[in-house]
Amino acid sequence: MVETAELLLTELATNALRHSHGREINVCVRLTEGRCLIAVAAGSADRPRMRHAGPDDEGGRGLFLVDALAESWGVSPDGTTAWCTLPITEGPPEMDRTAAPVTVLRETRFPLPPDPSALRRARIKGRTHLTLLCWPGNQHAATDVLYVLVHNALAHGITPGEPSQNIDVWLRVTRDHQLLIDVIDPNPDFPDFERAVAGELGHGLRGAQQLGAAISYIPGRREKTVRATLQPGQVEP
Repeated sequence: MVETAELLLTELATNALRHSHGREINVCVRLTEGRCLIAVAAGSADRPRMRHAGPDDEGGRGLFLVDALAESWGVSPDGTTAWCTLPITEGPPEMDRTAAPVTVLRETRFPLPPDPSALRRARIKGRTHLTLLCWPGNQHAATDVLYVLVHNALAHGITPGEPSQNIDVWLRVTRDHQLLIDVIDPNPDFPDFERAVAGELGHGLRGAQQLGAAISYIPGRREKTVRATLQPGQVEP
């Protein structure tokens, strides 16, 4: 739940900063009645709205992620505060429930189409964005890990014949110089996660682990995030 709450807070805060017109924003995170409430006030009456981002758009998916991952969300009547809630649960065993929110130094995001061309684009965009992020690790191997996660999303997260679906990639470098690769697809289920990372259902995610990546996933109401965490200097070609 910690990682999901962190992602939701990031999306709401980013949206608030975009519409704050230079004013300060206020953040409130509160645990109450078995739920986590996250509220971000921008001090602006520009009411947040979900956009329909195209496959090549670099942004515009923040509130769609909030809608997919949060239990509920909304905007105050005066339009100044966006909020969302999450149930406080233990979560599946593969999630790190004790992890503290990470401090991100640099990050970038990009969408991929729901078809095989996403694999080629993942390699090209992955190399470009990793170079821009200046991650101090093996960027070629990290690109291979990204390729594996995108291949997994195409195989298990995309419904054939649904062109409106997209795959989203989020790359972040933390204060400890870890690289977080998040691949988000529109299928919230991953019932055989442990068998997949053990290599019992194929060698994709197992291969990513052999490249030095720690694999986890974050389930949502309508989407899931499969994450690879790489340590600098520990990824072998």
